[in-house]
Amino acid sequence: MPRFSEDTLSNWTKPPSDSEETKLSNSERMIRKAINEDPVLSDKSTEVFGQGSYANDTNVRLNSDIDINVRYTGGFYFNLPEGISREDFGLTSPSEYSLNEFKNDVYTALVRKFGTDSVQRKNKCLTVLGNSYRVETDVVPTWNYRRYNKSGGYVLGAKLKADSGESVVNYPKQHIENGKQKNSETNRRFERLTRIYRKLRYKMIDDGFPVGDSITSFLLECLVWNVSNSILNGSDTWQERLKGSIVHLYEHTKDEDKCDEWDEVSELLYLFRGNRKWAKSDVNKFLVDAWNYLGY
Repeated sequence: MPRFSEDTLSNWTKPPSDSEETKLSNSERMIRKAINEDPVLSDKSTEVFGQGSYANDTNVRLNSDIDINVRYTGGFYFNLPEGISREDFGLTSPSEYSLNEFKNDVYTALVRKFGTDSVQRKNKCLTVLGNSYRVETDVVPTWNYRRYNKSGGYVLGAKLKADSGESVVNYPKQHIENGKQKNSETNRRFERLTRIYRKLRYKMIDDGFPVGDSITSFLLECLVWNVSNSILNGSDTWQERLKGSIVHLYEHTKDEDKCDEWDEVSELLYLFRGNRKWAKSDVNKFLVDAWNYLGY
């Protein structure tokens, strides 16, 4: 008999409560206000938007979190195709204003708004601590990033630079739009099944089952993204959808060739290629552990 009933799984599909949603909205509004009212940043071109599980509507009850991207749009970093020079596309020299300076300015703006004790500088983000009015919020300072093709067109992403020197490029807005599309194609089952996986991860950790640090909420969302729509739409219960998706993901991640072409939700970065925090073997082990934990 499965560990969790259909009613329990159905409950896991629900978004945060109204009170949690209010605190999430308060956090986003206050971050935006901090940036817009700052005497330095108010004179610069920026945009502030939610990303991650909050923006993708896959966060879960009692574990609501929020990521806010503060992106500098007054300049951009770029990547060029092989054989193409900066001059070919008429690109000028990089701005004297740097990503590190931008992160410093965002930190100063947040301290001015929330106070030194409420803001923590971390390697890749700035964390504003939560209280009774708002949730803990990770603020990610980034710059516009253009990935050019040979014809001179480009896709627009976001680049951050960690204090350790590491650079990370991602495509949060494309992620959000693709998630909305899959939600539409699956009668919102994509976001709901993602919530089940996220809640399952929390429950396994709470009950002492081994869950590696590489099994992140972001990774779980990308894995559900790669589950066939027929599994989401062709089953009548969440128990069947969860079992079917675990089988699908397990079968594909145990074979090197079956998931080598899998993408993140943005469809602009491979899920398993390159220097990733996770490996196929990590995912495959998690799926086996989850199957056993669920009592299937």
